[in-house]
Amino acid sequence: MSARRPVIGIPADRRMLGPHPFHAVGEKYLTAVLDAGGAMPLIIPSLGRELVLDELLETLDGLFFTGSPSNVEPRRYGGESSRPGTLHDPERDATTLHLIPRAIAAGIPVLGVCRGFQEMNVAFGGTLWQHVHEVPGLAVHHEDTTQSLDVQYGPAHAVTLVEGGLLRDIAGEDRIEVNSLHHQGVRELAPGLITEARADDGLIEAFRVRDARRFAVAVQWHPEWKALNNSFSTRLFQAFGAAARERAAARDHR
Repeated sequence: MSARRPVIGIPADRRMLGPHPFHAVGEKYLTAVLDAGGAMPLIIPSLGRELVLDELLETLDGLFFTGSPSNVEPRRYGGESSRPGTLHDPERDATTLHLIPRAIAAGIPVLGVCRGFQEMNVAFGGTLWQHVHEVPGLAVHHEDTTQSLDVQYGPAHAVTLVEGGLLRDIAGEDRIEVNSLHHQGVRELAPGLITEARADDGLIEAFRVRDARRFAVAVQWHPEWKALNNSFSTRLFQAFGAAARERAAARDHR
């Protein structure tokens, strides 16, 4: 294994602060990569294909696609128009949706969380429910924003981990409790993605990329929240970090 810490790229959200655009990543994602993953987080500006994605990938040992207040634009998966007031980030879409398949094809470890989970599904040709709680048979999966953050990010429901899956192996058990802070969810799982976990209402909560050469997993919940205080979250980021260190070692010995 490489002696250096692997570098994990994290694509940013693009936000307007006053009249100027800024590129930012939530600190909880950065600290989860640093503390639980044992890796060096590197913020990637969401500048689309202007970044020269193949050149960017040569500098990275892993990629982390995070959650966000914004949603993937429905035109990206043939969905109906969003309701007024829905926050989108077309610059992030233009960056991540091209970056995801290229990274996985290059053997770069990838982890997706919440929006990142949805991005990965869309990048490979899947579709999304825009309002999970309005779908007959599906439960309410979004948070109560009147509660404290510790309550919002606290355990909300159980998920069943698929037998023989990577997450079952990481957890060492078939069910875990997760938080739940999402309005959107997987409607049709993209070809080439394999379900790793489901909620009791049947909603897909995690998947992996079937033919990926290294770690390529996404979860709908938020394991980055106080990751070191949750044994499964810690092990998930450790597994991601280990895959990134393997990638770093391979790069160092070329």
